[in-house]
Amino acid sequence: MPSTITHLQCSRPACGKVAPYSTLQNLCPVCSSPLLARYDLSIAKRTLTLDAVRTRTRTMWRYEEVLPGAPPVSLGEGMTPLIHAGRLGERTGLSNLYIKDEGLNPTASFKARGLSAAVTMAKALGAKTLALPTAGNAGGAAAAYAAKAGLGCVIAMPADTPMANIMESRAFGADVRLIDGLISDCGKFIADNRIREGWFEVSTLKEPYRIEGKKTMGYELWEEFGGRLPDVIVYPTGGGVGLIGMWKAFEELETMGRIGSERPRMIAAQAEGCAPIVKAFEQHGESSEFWNNAATVASGLRVPKPLGDFLILDDLYASHGEAVAASDSEMLAACREMAALEGIFAAPEGGAGLVAIQKLIEQKKIRCDESVVLFNTGSGYKYVEAWQAALGM
Repeated sequence: MPSTITHLQCSRPACGKVAPYSTLQNLCPVCSSPLLARYDLSIAKRTLTLDAVRTRTRTMWRYEEVLPGAPPVSLGEGMTPLIHAGRLGERTGLSNLYIKDEGLNPTASFKARGLSAAVTMAKALGAKTLALPTAGNAGGAAAAYAAKAGLGCVIAMPADTPMANIMESRAFGADVRLIDGLISDCGKFIADNRIREGWFEVSTLKEPYRIEGKKTMGYELWEEFGGRLPDVIVYPTGGGVGLIGMWKAFEELETMGRIGSERPRMIAAQAEGCAPIVKAFEQHGESSEFWNNAATVASGLRVPKPLGDFLILDDLYASHGEAVAASDSEMLAACREMAALEGIFAAPEGGAGLVAIQKLIEQKKIRCDESVVLFNTGSGYKYVEAWQAALGM
């Protein structure tokens, strides 16, 4: 069944500007907010069923009705294991704790999903050179998929990005620019140069399709839970596209009649050294403030002000969720616990999620009988420097 995509639409309801999907698009041309892909779900539901998808390719592209309609640029992303973490659950007091291990994607992080979709459409619509700022993992994924597609790729990274990210990006042939500063400074570099250089920007939420790849994590949970959803989803949140994407997937599934109105409680896990969403959530704000002097060992969480902050917060409030911060020492200790009890070599971001679970159990905001899915968004192999500190080496 081909894609049922019909148009793009501004993510701010007050604007609602519609844009065509047949040309390269960045932000909304009216209000500069993110654009979202829309589909004819009345057609998609005819073929997007549990029985149907289980016979298809074991990549995220099995949900083709609700993904961009172009020949996929794929390295086999998606369909990551959902692991019942029995020993870790026993330690934390949860009988139904699961870990969705996104570190087993191509380029060893969940970023592969979003960049597969973004590069697919960029190539189909005529882009020649892609450009983006990155805290690390998105750069490696962009470089890999650009290489697969035969496109150029320019990546701006903070100079202190983990070495594995820098090496893989250069190995894939990307033009890597190391910037003294944060991802926000890297974003300014790309924005300032993209028009003159002829780059197509694929920054987080600045094009419509990275969110489409990320939303497949929500479709996979629907499939893995047999047409239901877990009670709680804990998601390490930097730019927050995965959280936003999963919420979009759940809305689409409900529209197609595949689930009801019930939703998991969405939990955003952040680092104490960069927690703009936690601060905004505690103040019940509609958006976040720029987090000055952001610092954390979890480079993927070092996002001082997410572009989609208003969408993240909307989803947390709508789901009766929470936002929780973890210190670097807490998340590294949690990573060691995950490795020792479950054999999962997690990124520090995954450790932040486990800390959030532990804190919410202590606060009696997660019950021991609830089904809880923790997303480990990347592999510990990408964070050798952090793990050296965690192990005292």
